[in-house]
Amino acid sequence: MKPKLTQMTIGGNLLHGIPRATTTQTRLLCQGRPSSSLCSSLVSSLSAPDHVSFVKEVAATQPPKHLGHLLSMLKTRGEFILSPGAKQGLIPLAIPLTKNDSGSVTALLRWPTAPPGMEMPVVEVGEYGVWLLAKSVDQLIHRILVEEDANNSPEGNAELFQAAADAGEDLYKRGDLAKSQISDLDAYLLRKVGLFPDVLERKVMRHFEKGDHVSALVTGEFYTKEDHFPGFARPFVFNAQVLLKVGRNLEAKDAARGALKSPWWTLGCKYQDVAHMAQWEDEQIEYIKERVSDEGRQADLNKGKTPAQIALDEAAFLLDLASLDGTWDNSLDQIAECYKKAGLHDVAEFVLYRD
Repeated sequence: MKPKLTQMTIGGNLLHGIPRATTTQTRLLCQGRPSSSLCSSLVSSLSAPDHVSFVKEVAATQPPKHLGHLLSMLKTRGEFILSPGAKQGLIPLAIPLTKNDSGSVTALLRWPTAPPGMEMPVVEVGEYGVWLLAKSVDQLIHRILVEEDANNSPEGNAELFQAAADAGEDLYKRGDLAKSQISDLDAYLLRKVGLFPDVLERKVMRHFEKGDHVSALVTGEFYTKEDHFPGFARPFVFNAQVLLKVGRNLEAKDAARGALKSPWWTLGCKYQDVAHMAQWEDEQIEYIKERVSDEGRQADLNKGKTPAQIALDEAAFLLDLASLDGTWDNSLDQIAECYKKAGLHDVAEFVLYRD
């Protein structure tokens, strides 16, 4: 049975069980008082109608503390808040948050077997998988506030800082960028906020523009360090591109093949683009298809793998295959069944859940 969620009406009179009049009163109450803890909790609850309960009850994991503040900020930037169960056509491990004017969906990523203490990453969902935006909700809030402060428009960023409320106060104070005397925004983000794939990739390309190939290679290799973006293949894909750029083709091939050992839906591009750098045709796809066959399961059993581990591996392989053409919904039942066999019944229910 699917968990019952709090109902939300965006265009009607209720929002997460709160009358519209109350919503208006709350905005008036909080005007000019973004650091008030009472206002912070009110802003959070109004901005995340049923996302928090969805993460708890359906995704069966701990919701990020400042999820409501992030939603409020994204809405302030003009993005449309989506229902967390509006997962049709998306990778089934995503929890939709918002959609922008260009159609890009921002979501939380629910790793099936995340290490203890690992926070839920924030990703942009594409047809073939996801692009990592930030390793946590707090990290993305911090980045948005820094970038807004860099615009040097107090009038323009007042609403965004108000939407962040005390979550923003805890992470970043207006003017800290100027006080740091770090003139380059990307440098500030990397030193003071955290590591971001797009920022590191820009850094590498700037080294190339300056003709500094050594620094470009060093930064590309730094990008791939295991503890920086665990579970994501994108750093290895980009490093392969960097190596190709300087004519180190053999190393580029190895880097691309290394990338394809991670989930294909984290490549940040089409599988075929990476397979081309790896100098593979369809043999890797055929290998994965064999692994999810009856013969493949039996071979794994013969090697001493437990049924639970075989089921987990099969779910991962099915996600890889679905990422080839973005046919996520066609594999839902199979993927969910694998998680059930692995004992992850909550994850199976989450995968199948749709509004």
